[in-house]
Amino acid sequence: MEQVIIIGGGPCGLSAAVECKRAGLDPLIIEKGSLVHSIYLYPTYLVFHSTPELLEIGGIPFTTPNEKPTRLEALTYYRMVAEREQLRVHTYETVVQVEGTKGAFSVHTENRFGEKQTYTAKHIVIATGYFDRPNYMDVPGENLPKVSHFYQEAHPYSGMKVAIIGGKNSAVDAALDLVRVGAEVTVIYRKSELSPSVKPWMRPLFESAAAKGRIRVLWNSQVKEITERSVIVDHEGIVETLDNDFVLALTGFRPDRSFLGKLGVHLDEENGAPEHHPETMETNVPGLYIAGVIAAGGEANAIFIENGRWHGKAIADHIRQQSE
Repeated sequence: MEQVIIIGGGPCGLSAAVECKRAGLDPLIIEKGSLVHSIYLYPTYLVFHSTPELLEIGGIPFTTPNEKPTRLEALTYYRMVAEREQLRVHTYETVVQVEGTKGAFSVHTENRFGEKQTYTAKHIVIATGYFDRPNYMDVPGENLPKVSHFYQEAHPYSGMKVAIIGGKNSAVDAALDLVRVGAEVTVIYRKSELSPSVKPWMRPLFESAAAKGRIRVLWNSQVKEITERSVIVDHEGIVETLDNDFVLALTGFRPDRSFLGKLGVHLDEENGAPEHHPETMETNVPGLYIAGVIAAGGEANAIFIENGRWHGKAIADHIRQQSE
């Protein structure tokens, strides 16, 4: 039987594993994708908003010659942490069900070959993120191959007519990138101005590009339908058809908490936040803990690496105290 199974191998899951191991436990991480898969899905040339020390876990220095680290540096750093701490990680293995009670949880998984496995554990930590669960628009054509909810890099869109849906950081960054490679960019946003969360140093660059006509912005607009060669938009009550080659639906992401609900965790009716003790991260189900963005309410951006990385220490301390 495992002492601790951690579901999710992102930075917060790794942090929990490091702290549990230092507390004398030997945790097992089960991750359905690659190690820190959410960071792998970030744009290829992304530069973090945070300084490197705010991304560190386990007190292990994140060294970089840059003021702010890149996606590639972060991938390298978290791989190094897992190797240095000799963490047990099962990647490309999906948890399909968890059942049982404290001291006798059963975790059922299936790997990429379709092979099934069952583990037993005294404690469970749910550290699943949200970056692979986009907020879908539910409009006709959203499943066309030309539509993506993830932006990787600008090169494939050179010379193309690209519609970007959204008005937060991802949309702003993508729009500016695409303009630099000669894409014809139209930003479609349901509100009358950019989100207040947009980085203050990026906002004037975007606004300048829009004012100069390099980026077309349709405020107070919603996509009604996507076709092979067009996007149909309701722009302030007027339906407009835009010639289009690609759509980047950068509408944000949301965590999947249905898994927790099936385990008996109470979820807030208004914002979906799981019931848990903030000092221990234990839910109302004894022995079941949460770490990272899964603990947030309706606003997923309330928890990220900078603060979610501390959840692991609280969890490890609580488990250790109970076993003493």
